[in-house]
Amino acid sequence: MVCTVYSAGISGIDGYLITAECSSSGGIPGIDIIGLPDNSVKESLYRIESALKNNGYQYIKGRTVVNLAPADTKKEGSSLDLAVMVSLLCHNELMGCDMSDKCFMGEVSLTGEIRPVKGVLSMCMAAKRHGKCEIYLSRENASEAALVEGVRVYAVDNVQSLVCHFKGERKLTPITFEPSMLKKPSKPLVDFCEIKGQLLAKRAMEVAAAGGHNVLLIGPPGSGKSMISKALPGILPSMTYDETVEVAKIHSVAGMLSGGELVSSRPFRSPHHTMSVFGLSGGGANPLPGELSLSHNGVLFLDELPQFEKRALEVMRQPLEDRTITVTRVKSKVTFPANFMLVCAMNPCPCGYYGDPLHECKCSGNAISNYLGKVSGPLLDRIDIQIEMPAVTYEELTSSASGESSETVRRRVNAAREIACERFRDAGIVKNADLSGSLIRERGNLTPEAAKVIEDSFKKMNMSARAYDRILRVARTIADLDGSETIRDYHVHEALQYRMADKKYFGRKF
Repeated sequence: MVCTVYSAGISGIDGYLITAECSSSGGIPGIDIIGLPDNSVKESLYRIESALKNNGYQYIKGRTVVNLAPADTKKEGSSLDLAVMVSLLCHNELMGCDMSDKCFMGEVSLTGEIRPVKGVLSMCMAAKRHGKCEIYLSRENASEAALVEGVRVYAVDNVQSLVCHFKGERKLTPITFEPSMLKKPSKPLVDFCEIKGQLLAKRAMEVAAAGGHNVLLIGPPGSGKSMISKALPGILPSMTYDETVEVAKIHSVAGMLSGGELVSSRPFRSPHHTMSVFGLSGGGANPLPGELSLSHNGVLFLDELPQFEKRALEVMRQPLEDRTITVTRVKSKVTFPANFMLVCAMNPCPCGYYGDPLHECKCSGNAISNYLGKVSGPLLDRIDIQIEMPAVTYEELTSSASGESSETVRRRVNAAREIACERFRDAGIVKNADLSGSLIRERGNLTPEAAKVIEDSFKKMNMSARAYDRILRVARTIADLDGSETIRDYHVHEALQYRMADKKYFGRKF
């Protein structure tokens, strides 16, 4: 007799269906798991045996084989415990129960409790694709599983409650998605009204938030680079339902959904400059998402940019263009989403005071060149907005005047995003930073005066084609903030202003 039970596994951030086929026959009692299980899957037999015996259920009769299909894919982790246990129970306690439309995922403890596992959201999506309409898992995983529409989610506390449910003795109640399952958006670390001075930088961050543009902040120590970067999440639009699901999938696979609550705020990741290239890109024998993917639909903030390993910085070049990153290993190749806003902060030199009128720079020209040379030209070319932040004056610091709050700025950002989303709805684009070069040139809608300004600037500044397209995208965002359907000459002038810092600091001799 063969009993078939379904579960799911993870490849990258996507799930795939796993079939647990259990066959029992006469002979010396024993059990084997086949189908490329790793050690954690093989150890499940000890957990399941203890759980069943401690709850008074019969373990096995005779020789038993559990096959995990597809047999040519390596199975890892403890998420298959529950499915294997149910396949064994189908030979005695649950004999005759129809498991064809059900999917089981969860770790089994020695006492029979069902524990949470990683990647449940992706696995539930895979189960739904294959026609499974009932999902059984731990209570801690129920909220993320409930995000999947069209399936009934059952929170299982222990093996006894599961057996009683299938015997009809005590039915489990399906879990439905409730807004309370989402974490309330956390307050921004810094409100825009707390930032003294730096009007140009605040305007630049508003433009960046409205269009999803990458930003580089250059200035001496204490000028507020980190502070204004931490204020950025407070002016970003709220995530849509689809964006919430995308972020939840990534964080679930990474094991970052704690307490059963789902992320509702846009991610803000700020790794230390000692982060390795694999920490940023993702990796491992079974690749997991790195910081580039964990900041998907949010912000990746790199403070002290030149202090990062050069290889780690260069790995960002392709994801900044393609919005995805592909990690290849000997036995696997996975693609992670990586559509993030890159925000970088750095000093202009090792001592931090090059160009500061109030402090003397003590660095040699060679030291400054080597320091700035750690940031390559191709990476700079992918950063739309590059702003110089001078030191805050005493008058600005002690002024009692209060600037605009983050909420006020956020309303303008939301309005600009809605304009862009409506304009490019047919292309499936929600922010100007994602526009292709051909699309922005075709539908940017420049006035003749604006076209003349950018033509002259292109020739004088020796722009690359990428820089030209990025200036057009920023100008389109500025026009959206201005409520203008066309890009005018002053919109282009402002966009060009945001590209001047690299001419002062990069590509020159000191």
